[in-house]
Amino acid sequence: MVVTKGGDGELTDGDVPLQPKGSEDAFQGAQPADDAQELALGKRFNAADGAVSVLVTKAGKCDLKYDGTAMELQEPRKLPSSD
Repeated sequence: MVVTKGGDGELTDGDVPLQPKGSEDAFQGAQPADDAQELALGKRFNAADGAVSVLVTKAGKCDLKYDGTAMELQEPRKLPSSD
């Protein structure tokens, strides 16, 4: 994931804090929860308070949360028709 708008809170996968790229050893075999949603490549998620936005760069299961609250899928913007 790429953080496109940062904040002071904590991004987590369920109860596991997300780590910067290159520090994968910190996960030590942690697995997402069975009920975690499947995140699709290229989707954007926002924190409920708007403090953080992330872009999914690798598809997979993740229970994405910011400060313990589930993040919301950002809906695509409606573009005017070109008719």
